[in-house]
Amino acid sequence: MSRKPTHPGEVFLEDVMKPLGLSVTEAARMLGVSRKSLSEFINEKTALSPGMAIRISKATNTSVESWMNMQQKLTLWNAYQHEPKNVIPFPLRTAKEG
Repeated sequence: MSRKPTHPGEVFLEDVMKPLGLSVTEAARMLGVSRKSLSEFINEKTALSPGMAIRISKATNTSVESWMNMQQKLTLWNAYQHEPKNVIPFPLRTAKEG
């Protein structure tokens, strides 16, 4: 995967909040979260939590898994950017040795 995946906060902002004309304050109230937590999420300062994913899925009638998959792809992409170089593979054992 060469291109950085889109943060789910950007997807929520661009595909949900903007088309509906929702402010951060309005969307936060409707999701039942603080304005600060929603702002940090849509500004890509924090990752999507399972709790926020559930709230968004209920509010948008979408699946929790679709939101969590976006976050997982981004998290893995970020981890690969700092892939450790000092890992030594475990020796493989054959069935006869086991």
